[in-house]
Amino acid sequence: MNLEVEKDNVRLDSYLASVLEMSRSKIQTLIKEKQILVNGQKAKASDLTVIGDSIEIKNQEEVIIDLKPENIPLDIVYEDEYLIIINKPSGLVVHPAVGHFEHTLVNALLYHFPLNSKKTIRPGIVHRIDKDTSGLMVVAKDERTHELLAEMIKNKEVERTYLAICRGVIPHETGVIDAPIGRDPSNRQKMAVIATNSKKAVTHFKVLKRLRQATLVECKLETGRTHQIRVHFAYIGHPLYNDPVYGNSKKTTSYGQMLHSTKIKFVHPITKELIEKEVAPPLEFTQTVEELTI
Repeated sequence: MNLEVEKDNVRLDSYLASVLEMSRSKIQTLIKEKQILVNGQKAKASDLTVIGDSIEIKNQEEVIIDLKPENIPLDIVYEDEYLIIINKPSGLVVHPAVGHFEHTLVNALLYHFPLNSKKTIRPGIVHRIDKDTSGLMVVAKDERTHELLAEMIKNKEVERTYLAICRGVIPHETGVIDAPIGRDPSNRQKMAVIATNSKKAVTHFKVLKRLRQATLVECKLETGRTHQIRVHFAYIGHPLYNDPVYGNSKKTTSYGQMLHSTKIKFVHPITKELIEKEVAPPLEFTQTVEELTI
């Protein structure tokens, strides 16, 4: 299990005890046994937390998380006995975070489907999209399907296409952004293009329409790093429209960054059927395009 720290300057053992159903003494034992790592390194119970740090708990059998099903409506575009494809609305968090186990897509899934929620805060979640990103994502209904889909994504066998509105006019018709992404050393809550402690990240894009001081682009992910499209376009000087984190400006509307997962294509890991689904962006996205049209 991997958790992301959300509070600064709290003892590691106290922090984990406050967010997991586990005694502080048990956590201290796991730390001594090197079953709990921080940013991939061994830790001490007295270490102070830093927001954004990654905590890995190896002995997952010791962690029991009680996720509650919630009757949150779901827009399902495909379903069979093995998996479902959801059209997620902007504003809905995909999975619970440490200390926040309610009002997420996972809670909705647990209400609608018999997913195994024990010992994980991401039952069925194969890949995720940001809270304020809308569109398609795949959810596995069983562990075998989850393993196969995860391997397919790792092997680049799942094609994911996004629509994004970027600030500024991009002069090129197509492009490839090949720049490694890692945790921003100056702000642990953000990601950044950085040479050290990073992973390879590649985004392919095509200009669909040039707007008034903005550009509508289609993006295809070769890799799936956290905030990849948002980080990459900010890196080339064209941050996503309405993105207060990477856009160096406040939101212009209450809607989130203009990023929509519009298409997904893959061969079903069990039935071997070609699955190809596409959904149009939400009204807020299309209205922004219209407003910015020259």
